[in-house]
Amino acid sequence: MRKFLVINGPNLNRLGVREPAVYGRENLKTLERNLQQLAEQQGVHIECVQSNHEGVIIDWIHGADENFDGIVINPGAFTHYSYAIRDAIASISVPVLEVHISNVHKREAFRHESVTAPVTAGQIVGLDIYGYELAILALLQKKGE
Repeated sequence: MRKFLVINGPNLNRLGVREPAVYGRENLKTLERNLQQLAEQQGVHIECVQSNHEGVIIDWIHGADENFDGIVINPGAFTHYSYAIRDAIASISVPVLEVHISNVHKREAFRHESVTAPVTAGQIVGLDIYGYELAILALLQKKGE
């Protein structure tokens, strides 16, 4: 059975509360429940984790290389400046897809650049929490090639 790790970075534990006009009203538990339902339908295992701490996220990325078939990551604000997370992604062999709930390219200028995107298999932005489901489906397609 294929296994995917879903990593949510800083402040994503505040989904549904933090700026609902930008990030929507769905909370992290709803997002994770939706992904588990998709996993059951697709016959895959999904593990969801969230941390506000850069080093924890890096450890999960490193550990995923031998234990998972792919990663979906929303690095949150780390997207724009964490070269450490970028280097962790670059150091592993499993595909990584970057997801953002909001369309970062329509927001503040500092959000327009992702230091992590160049080392990922792709990026999905602006499709609310549905972007995570699309990322899982894309990883399934990528592994099926």
